[in-house]
Amino acid sequence: MCSKNWSKKTISMFSLVVVTAIFSLFSLTPSPANGAEPIKLTYANFFPPVHGQSQLAESWCKEVEKRTNGAVKIDYYPGGTLAKAPQIYESVASGVADIGMTVLAYTRGRFPVMGAVDLPMGYPNGVVATKVANAVMEQFKPEEFKDTQVMFLHAHGPGYIHTKKKEVKTIADIKGLKIRSTGMSTYLVNALGGTPVGQSMQETYTSLQKGVVDGSTHPLESNKGWKLGEVLDYCILEDSVAYTTAMIVTMNRAKWAALSPEVQKIISDINAEWTVKHGQAWDQIDVAGKNSLVETGKKIITLDPKESEKWRAAVAPAIKSYAEELNSKGFKGTEIVDFITKAIESNR
Repeated sequence: MCSKNWSKKTISMFSLVVVTAIFSLFSLTPSPANGAEPIKLTYANFFPPVHGQSQLAESWCKEVEKRTNGAVKIDYYPGGTLAKAPQIYESVASGVADIGMTVLAYTRGRFPVMGAVDLPMGYPNGVVATKVANAVMEQFKPEEFKDTQVMFLHAHGPGYIHTKKKEVKTIADIKGLKIRSTGMSTYLVNALGGTPVGQSMQETYTSLQKGVVDGSTHPLESNKGWKLGEVLDYCILEDSVAYTTAMIVTMNRAKWAALSPEVQKIISDINAEWTVKHGQAWDQIDVAGKNSLVETGKKIITLDPKESEKWRAAVAPAIKSYAEELNSKGFKGTEIVDFITKAIESNR
């Protein structure tokens, strides 16, 4: 009798353990319970809605909602509708936006360590540039991001000089030209004798159209994605001094801390996937941007080897100068630049 009762108790306890385990398993995937409202977040982006990078950002929002079973919903604001590009990072830090994607170079001097990534060091494509940006972030863990929770970084493919009306075949041809640029692309323009004019991407089309600037530094994708090919005539395809521009997807720290560990894990997993997608997308839309130039009769210029070497020699002191500037401010400038150089080569 005693044995029989003990057996029933054992079975009962075993059943309870199984039910608890099953409940715990299913509870790992969050979902609104008992009619509770989902967590609502906002995402600010400067890319226009039709741009490939904007569409990827929107798909990130949808993926978060999907994998959290609707526990998190994100309202997406592309085209600078929630915050303009230069203000997005601070808008996220202050809570005006919960999540944001922006160009680090739009706030000059605000991100000195990551700024080194943008130097004209000969980036071959967006996949490599994205890997390098995230590698620098991981290796040096810059304090400049301490006021937000970084989701991930990505960076565009090789940035080139494009001009309107004037064909450029030598360094001498650039002298005196006003070239729209931002961040570290100003180092490229200055080194080659041009005059950099700081402008965000949203201002560039009108400036070129009205003749405010004679050219622009940007990746090939912008000729289609931002329609800049419509108001330009030439692209100098010089890979040896190609720069990149690192972009950040980041979140308000308080909003991130308020999420459950399960939701944070889900979002972190998505981040790891989407940084790869963004890098790949840069290369895909670069092809489209180059094709649009060819199809509209614009001229793509390739320098001869001797001229190419002159460009590399002209730009080298600018790269060294930035490293020394970082050194003087207490950062490991020389180490950072050396790390980037090796990272580019190892990821080619």
